[in-house]
Amino acid sequence: MGLDSQRSKVESILATADIHIDGDRPWDLLVYNKRFYERLLAKGTLGAGEAYMDGWWDCPALDQLFHRAIQARLDQRLRTWSLVGGIVSAKLKNFQTPSRAFEVGRHHYDLGHDLFCAMLDKRMIYSCGYWAEADNLDDAQAHKLDLIARKLMLEPGMRVLDIGCGWGGAPRYFAERYEVEVVGITISEQQWSFGQEICAGLPVELRLQDYRELNEPFDRIYSIGMFEHVGPKNYRTYMNVVRRCLKNDGLFLLHTIGADVTRSNVDPWISKYIFPNSHLPSASQITRAAEGVMILEDWHCFGPDYERTLMSWHENFEAAWPELSDNYDERFRRAWHYYLLSSAGAFRSRGNELWQVVWSTGIEGETYRPEGIR
Repeated sequence: MGLDSQRSKVESILATADIHIDGDRPWDLLVYNKRFYERLLAKGTLGAGEAYMDGWWDCPALDQLFHRAIQARLDQRLRTWSLVGGIVSAKLKNFQTPSRAFEVGRHHYDLGHDLFCAMLDKRMIYSCGYWAEADNLDDAQAHKLDLIARKLMLEPGMRVLDIGCGWGGAPRYFAERYEVEVVGITISEQQWSFGQEICAGLPVELRLQDYRELNEPFDRIYSIGMFEHVGPKNYRTYMNVVRRCLKNDGLFLLHTIGADVTRSNVDPWISKYIFPNSHLPSASQITRAAEGVMILEDWHCFGPDYERTLMSWHENFEAAWPELSDNYDERFRRAWHYYLLSSAGAFRSRGNELWQVVWSTGIEGETYRPEGIR
């Protein structure tokens, strides 16, 4: 296929989402290297991301471009044999075995404390904020933690488990504000090391540990932004681990990104460059995994709040780039730009969702009614 034919084919695909090549609207593509067309057609969304990292094309508003592209399901029109192979492989293999559990920690969460400190809120909470009554990132994250505390009905003296505790911001918050004892686990050495510092002197124990090793009692369990690394072949195992650790009058809250439909694998660019071995669960996958294990009490969706969170992270990242550029190169900057803004577009299009789901071990004769939650 010649260059003109390649461009024509790409133009016809993009036109279904009202995206033009070398157009003058914020969501239009500006192509600088004509080899982009061949790369896109040969490697699909992986090729698009790699070509962007290499500076072959640009877009004034990537979030707007991805909003349109995802709404129009352009990824389905860019399926390649390598993508099909990835789907088949995901169906056959377990990419989230215990031996692989720490890969995403080394690849992503251990990138550098300077990066995440500059991008995130003051508590370094790396998940969706709750913006219902917030007008800045710090407040949105604090409101999210308070929302979780109310849903879990935390009381002083409770022993609480945090599966995927990040840099320790949530355990510290709950220990200080709600006077609970927290055990947090992470698969990132840098998160564990930093968390040890900020939680010193509090009733908080942080561990470098895979969730499958847990087997001890807790009054409450929560997991914020970790389930995306569990994988569909392990969802049932995960729920069984939660149940064996949850006391008979306990509550479990899962805060996770979700996919609007069940998929076999994640976007190949995200998997290769951002979150290896990741997978976004669908609602049906989550409910099947917990069926017969715990009782579903509440399901809360606030996916659009993640778009605002991501745009705040991107603004912080761009503002801090002059200092960060001493440790990261331009290709990394473009990759991070692509990751944050494409993700924002995915939430704006409602292709991705954000759920908080609460289960119990059975509240006999009572209705689940957390104080302050309507």
